[in-house]
Amino acid sequence: MTRTVIALGSNLGERELTILDAVREIAELDGVELVAVSGLHETPALKPHGIDHEAPAYLNAVIVAESRRDPHDLLRALRGIEQHHGRVREERWGDRTLDLDIVDIEGVALATDDLTVPHPRAAERDFVLAPWLEADADAVLGGRRVSDLLAELRKST
Repeated sequence: MTRTVIALGSNLGERELTILDAVREIAELDGVELVAVSGLHETPALKPHGIDHEAPAYLNAVIVAESRRDPHDLLRALRGIEQHHGRVREERWGDRTLDLDIVDIEGVALATDDLTVPHPRAAERDFVLAPWLEADADAVLGGRRVSDLLAELRKST
């Protein structure tokens, strides 16, 4: 089993219900055991040009799990859950019913066309770091404590 961190986000539809359903569906995946789930965090929408206060706000959460699944197999399963919840991939960083991202897999560094682990922008995202820290006070990303990354990020904004 490998410690795996998954970020969840939703800014369309029944956001809270969608995230809670997705947590349940992830927990039901073969080879995945939930360790911790953060609370829900509401944040403004982030678009390629920056914060978009006109777009619906996101609810975000983080799951910490133990997984036996191959990273690409897990990604396929997560995309299936997204599709089940009506996810459409038409616009980069567009509004969405559900977004599931593999943020980190303990001991794995991977860069392919469809998956990069650790997530390349996780250290820059309060909406990932804050719920992750809530779910795992000892979390580490890229050799650095998530608590330190979050403190630095908040200082710079």
